[in-house]
Amino acid sequence: MSAAVPDKAVSGEAVPRACPEQAFVRVRVWDLPVRVVHWLLVLALVVLSVTGFLIGNPQLRLGGDAYWVTWVRTVHEITAFVFIDLILARVAWHVLSPNRWSRWTEWIPSTRERRRLIIPSLRFYLFIDREAPEVVGHNPLAGMTYAVLYTMFAAEIFTGVALWGVEGRSWAAFLTGWVFHVVSLPTIRLIHHMIMWLTWGFMIHHLYSAMLVDRVEGTGVISSIFSGSKFLPKERL
Repeated sequence: MSAAVPDKAVSGEAVPRACPEQAFVRVRVWDLPVRVVHWLLVLALVVLSVTGFLIGNPQLRLGGDAYWVTWVRTVHEITAFVFIDLILARVAWHVLSPNRWSRWTEWIPSTRERRRLIIPSLRFYLFIDREAPEVVGHNPLAGMTYAVLYTMFAAEIFTGVALWGVEGRSWAAFLTGWVFHVVSLPTIRLIHHMIMWLTWGFMIHHLYSAMLVDRVEGTGVISSIFSGSKFLPKERL
C-alpha cells in the first residue's frame, strides 16, 4: 500500500539519505494521464521527426512519387493534430490533477525551498556534488527544463501552423499570416526545423539524466514512468 508523503518531502527539503539496510516504501508519484501523455508524446515526436525530415529533404522521397509525398504529408499533419491535443491535455492536467507532483508547481519553482534547490541540482548534473537533491517528483532544475521544452513545443506548433497557412489552409493563414510581416518564410522553416533537433537533444539528455539519478538514488526513477511509483526510504515518509 502506498504511503502518503509529508509536506517536508513534498517541498523538496533535504532529508537523510537512505542507507542500504533501510526499508523502502512504494509511493505513487506519476498518475496515469501523465504516463499516457508522456509515451504518446514520444511516439508522436518520432513520427513527426521522421516525416518532417522527409518533407524537408525532397531527394529522399523515393524518386519523387507524388502519392508517396502526399502520404508523408498527410501522416505528418494528422500526427501534428494529435501532438497539439497531447500538449493541451498535459497543460490542462497541470491545473486539474489531484496529484501534487503532476501540477504546474513542479515545473515553476514557486516556493523559496524549490528555488533553493536549483543550485544543488545544477551542481549534481555538473558532477560537482555526488548526491542528488532528495525530492519526490522532479527536482526544480528538471522542472524548469520541462517548462522550456513546452515553450519550444508552443513555438513548433505555431511555426507548423504558419507553414500550413502558406500551403493553402485558410484557417491557418488567418491565425498566423501576420507573422510573415515580421519574419521571412525561410526563417520560419529554419526555426521549425531547428526545434526538432533541439527536442532530440533534450530527449537524449533526458534519458541520460534519468539513468544517472536512478543509479545514484536507487528509487526506481526509470521504472516509475511505466509503473507510476517510486520506492522511497521510510525515513522520508
